[in-house]
Amino acid sequence: MKRNTGFVLAGLFVSLLLAGVVSNFASGSPDGLDSASTQGCELDGEEIVGGACMGSGAQDHELADSPFADYGLTAVDNGFVGTAVAGAVGVLLTFAVAGGLFWLTRSRRPAAGTPAAEAAAIEAPAGGPQS
Repeated sequence: MKRNTGFVLAGLFVSLLLAGVVSNFASGSPDGLDSASTQGCELDGEEIVGGACMGSGAQDHELADSPFADYGLTAVDNGFVGTAVAGAVGVLLTFAVAGGLFWLTRSRRPAAGTPAAEAAAIEAPAGGPQS
């Protein structure tokens, strides 16, 4: 288990760096889906004001007012810091959930060649229980 710890910590560090810093430099331009869904509509900035398009019936999500809506932290006035904190919290929550799932589903048998595995082999003969 110790040999994987460095790899996992390095992955956590890189993920935190990407989510907390690099994500602030992502493009703010609409992606392909946003562009395609507004074709045929009249726009005032990002808001649809007329026309007929796929996005004309779009509504805000039920959680649009949540603290982490729109890839940021609404309680923080600085957009850079809000995005960094939201990204870091997302990475830490994902690692915590994944770590918990790995812990719950891990093999409970001792690894071959360890003292615990050798003790288990001595206690339980290879032929199984005798009748």
